[in-house]
Amino acid sequence: MQTFFTDEQLKVPALARSNQILRSCVHCGFCTATCPTYQVLGDELDSPRGRIYLIKEMLESGRAADARTVKHLDRCLSCLSCMTTCPSGVHYMHLIDHARAHVEATYKRPFTDRALRFVLAKVLPYPMRFRLAILLAKAGRPFARLIPDARVQAMLDMVPKHVPPVSRNDDPQSFAPMGARKMRVALMTGCAQKALNTDINDATIRLLRRLGCEVVVPKGMGCCGALTHHMGREAEAHGFAAANIHAFMDEVRGEGLDAIVINTSGCGTTVKDYGHMFRTESLAEEAKVVAGLACDISELLVRIGVPEGASKGLRVAYHAACSLQHGQQVKSAPKDLLKRAGFEVVEPADSHLCCGSAGTYNLLQPEISKELKARKVRTLEAKAPDVIAAGNIGCMMQIGSGTAVPVVHTVELLDWATGGPKPKGLV
Repeated sequence: MQTFFTDEQLKVPALARSNQILRSCVHCGFCTATCPTYQVLGDELDSPRGRIYLIKEMLESGRAADARTVKHLDRCLSCLSCMTTCPSGVHYMHLIDHARAHVEATYKRPFTDRALRFVLAKVLPYPMRFRLAILLAKAGRPFARLIPDARVQAMLDMVPKHVPPVSRNDDPQSFAPMGARKMRVALMTGCAQKALNTDINDATIRLLRRLGCEVVVPKGMGCCGALTHHMGREAEAHGFAAANIHAFMDEVRGEGLDAIVINTSGCGTTVKDYGHMFRTESLAEEAKVVAGLACDISELLVRIGVPEGASKGLRVAYHAACSLQHGQQVKSAPKDLLKRAGFEVVEPADSHLCCGSAGTYNLLQPEISKELKARKVRTLEAKAPDVIAAGNIGCMMQIGSGTAVPVVHTVELLDWATGGPKPKGLV
């Protein structure tokens, strides 16, 4: 794609990077075939290729974002299926991230939009605030249909029936391995996950200890920054990320780390991109170290090795989270681990397509999200599974709200298969 940025514009690192990305696009349209929003809406501007044209025009002209451009960019899930499909290697993730930051800096949204995004940014990344918000939302749930804003209705609809008690395993501390120590790893405990499902971190710690890992929950660690990053709130996102970099580097400089383990794939995609996020800042080198140590729990388990197990007589439908299969290109590891542990693993049709969760997308774009959820649930249920497994809390909540089939984290099944308790969802 031909671009016309000025020499002055190209002195800005973000514009220079976007220029590189735009120039790599050859207009082939392969991305439209795997774009969920294009499949639902059928509008070229709601495909990656269409959005690329909108972003190019907006950035090249140096103008503020307008309502038309914002509408189509907001409809993007950031599922990154287009990056897996693209034969030219267009790094759409960095481009859409830059565009969203530009939108946030130059476009004044309607008051209700600003208020809603403000609340999400100030609540979701903070577990205790999120817990309080869930309790308040439960009180308002019976009145959801009286609220005219579909996004607020979606928020109330997504409120879980039960909020688990706080797990003290999420506090800063170190867990000794069972037997000889093979590795010392830091566990990113997440933010929303700590409020919605404490079993995931508990299962991760048990499993890693059983396999010979010392597991550290670093002091000062918090939200990875993904939620605010995808809303274009760059300063907030970088603040969260910087705090994590400091927390992890304290451990690296102390007793050392062999890996930073992440069991929420949306967080993993962002942490692995810290090197890019901080490439022009003073934390550049440390960010690169942290990004290099980051790995999904399934990647680490493949590296360590999970004992082979006898057949469990359980049919598991594996849902591939977009942030894992497209954002991190981790595709076979979770399935291979489940099979090795003794589970029968099946995959739904169109497994490359998003379930519609996508961070805050199901709250900000509820109609499109509901359609994608319905499609995903139909394909999963068509496999007649006993349980659905996924590697991302957002996907688990989204799919779980549309099916009676139990939905659990992959690591919960692996923990159970190697001596841990049966996942509560299966009891």
